[in-house]
Amino acid sequence: MAVFACLIAFPFAAQADKKKPASKEKPYGLIFGTAYGPDDRPLYGVRVTIHPEGKKSPKWQLISDHRGEFAQRVPPAAADYLITGEAEYAPAGPDGKPQLSKKKRLKGEAKVHIEGEVREDVGLHLTE
Repeated sequence: MAVFACLIAFPFAAQADKKKPASKEKPYGLIFGTAYGPDDRPLYGVRVTIHPEGKKSPKWQLISDHRGEFAQRVPPAAADYLITGEAEYAPAGPDGKPQLSKKKRLKGEAKVHIEGEVREDVGLHLTE
């Protein structure tokens, strides 16, 4: 009885796969980066802006996650992008707690070239 049920169900399952529409996802390049603080550790909460080189207004604005990482899809056409990051940083004291009285404003910038459907990894190092 189980063999008969399999023989009947198999042709219908094969036809159902053929009827699924093809994915219409547009091609893209990917900028994947990690923001690092002055102690070369990943930095959380960095305000990252990405814009095509030669244009003033930012095209994308992101925030780095708890691992200091950020990612943005960009058009696959050949282009150069300027990535800037800003953050406030409070260094750790001898007891391991952040010293809020010694907050510093950090900035950093990096450039990346995208051409085609590629992933470009970037390290964004922030300094005073």
